[in-house]
Amino acid sequence: MQATMMPQAANPDQNRTTESGSESVRDAPAGNWVDRFAPRPWRPYLRLARLDRPIGTWLLLFPCWWAVTLAEVSNGRPHPDFKLLALFAIGAVVMRGAGCAYNDYVDREYDARVERTASRPIPSGQVSPEAALLFVAVLSGIGFLVLIWFNLFTILLGVASLGLVAIYPFMKRFTYWPQAVLGLAFNWGALMGWAAVKGSLALPAFLLYVGSVLWTIGYDTIYAHQDTEDDLMLGLKSTALSFGENTATWIGGFYAGALLLWIAAGFLAGTHLVFFFGVALVGLQMAWQVSTLDTSDAQNCLRRFRANRDVGAAIFIALVADTLISWWAGLS
Repeated sequence: MQATMMPQAANPDQNRTTESGSESVRDAPAGNWVDRFAPRPWRPYLRLARLDRPIGTWLLLFPCWWAVTLAEVSNGRPHPDFKLLALFAIGAVVMRGAGCAYNDYVDREYDARVERTASRPIPSGQVSPEAALLFVAVLSGIGFLVLIWFNLFTILLGVASLGLVAIYPFMKRFTYWPQAVLGLAFNWGALMGWAAVKGSLALPAFLLYVGSVLWTIGYDTIYAHQDTEDDLMLGLKSTALSFGENTATWIGGFYAGALLLWIAAGFLAGTHLVFFFGVALVGLQMAWQVSTLDTSDAQNCLRRFRANRDVGAAIFIALVADTLISWWAGLS
């Protein structure tokens, strides 16, 4: 990828103009719903929350839904608790938005110097740093209102994740493994989902969590390859820079580890053949990601990163099918 450095607000064309005449973010999908339909005064804040590109929300949400459903498999219920799925969905939207706004606040000076990120709301001047922090506080408050609907153990578990969320944006300044910290924070819902059903934690939840952390390290390394040249110029670190030409081998290892741990979690929770078949299909999709990855092509990396939404959906569908089988088997 050809890196382009630029001073803050130096390029009057740094923002793309949509058909409606509003400025949009350069690295958001063209024609997204925020640019097309959202009320104009709301757009900078919806972009700050990344609601113009929901892939991150899905990647945050699926481990929560997996854990809820896996716990219900072990309980022999015919389906996951729809109330819990809805609460986690709302929580994922608002807390992902809060995390992105906080991350953009911390990285505002770096983002202003890179063409791909200079059009984001804070460096482009659409949202002031102070307003961004207030937005983080509002979203966090909404997230807390969602959290208090869970049992006490899950509430305490959710609060415990805030330390990881707070330190993550700073990690790329100090370590080549910020993706590992992201994985620890981003998949905390795998623990919370199980706890929301069970009121405690058990080995399947930990296996699901660690497997999901490995998954995140893999897909976020792919994502980070879009910015390797910019990161080098800015003095920032990532697994993409650390792995270099060996990236595909590393990602293959992380994905293989994730698959094995997910299988172990399912086995201990009492899943059936349909779940293992779903994991096998996911393994084929992951193999496609690794075998066709071109780290020198930003669009290639972005497509494979986004393909992990399909990974999340496939695992969830397999688990939902498994709850039905568990219930049917209990009636037989």
